[in-house]
Amino acid sequence: MMTNPTGRITQGQFSFLPDLTDAEITAQVQYGLDKGYAWSVEYTDDPHPRNTYWEMFGMPMFDLMDAAGVLAEVNTCRKTFPNHYIRLVAFDSTRGVESVAMSFIVNRPKTEPGFGLARQEVNGRSMRYTVHSYATDKPEGERY
Repeated sequence: MMTNPTGRITQGQFSFLPDLTDAEITAQVQYGLDKGYAWSVEYTDDPHPRNTYWEMFGMPMFDLMDAAGVLAEVNTCRKTFPNHYIRLVAFDSTRGVESVAMSFIVNRPKTEPGFGLARQEVNGRSMRYTVHSYATDKPEGERY
């Protein structure tokens, strides 16, 4: 049984849904702002599941209270990095510790190369599995 029939990267919320429209993104950002979350925009060309630290685009928007401002930052990032993965991350600082409350992808490359699974026998008959991102077969900046 295939659990991800689209073969797309599934990180964060809404990953199995079709791409969000700008109006849907704005609604989600406004929901986060109403909860008191601060937003930031991040991008990468290596979406490996263990690559949790993406590059930050600009500064976190701690004092921004308008969803249109966050979407403007997303659109600037889209123009700068049209062939990268771009995500929005909402931070909740209400408990004195900034932790991620929401995270979802808002831009994808036209083609997603996917991942390969390498299997290796170790220590008798035990198996070790490694996930390899096909995107990293090319050097940074030439991946998409």
